[in-house]
Amino acid sequence: QVQLVESGGGLVQAGDSLRLSCTTSGGTFSRYAVGWFRQAPGLEREFVAAVSRSGFRRYYSDSVKGRFTISRDNAENTVFLQMNSLKPEDTAKYYCAATPALEGYGSTFYYSSLRYDSWGQGTQVTVSS
Repeated sequence: QVQLVESGGGLVQAGDSLRLSCTTSGGTFSRYAVGWFRQAPGLEREFVAAVSRSGFRRYYSDSVKGRFTISRDNAENTVFLQMNSLKPEDTAKYYCAATPALEGYGSTFYYSSLRYDSWGQGTQVTVSS
């Protein structure tokens, strides 16, 4: 089972940018699709973005579409989440997760946290107004 470690979180002001990294080990990285989820206090964990095994297919929640970009570097076993134009409502703990999903799965597959087998510990993102 693959292990994941998130980094790159922090405290920023509204309108700023951050890039989160999800570094993996212990598995064949190219066999996994990877998603980002976030959870704010008192709220359920929600889907943010996902990238397929190859990196060609990318999926976003409506709340981040156009502001966030997910990408992966299979040579470095790392997935990135570039977050631009951050808003206070983006404040949450961000988690990356891996799933051995085949390349052809449709977008809705990635939205559910139940599809993911392995999770990182999370990194906190706080956006002040």
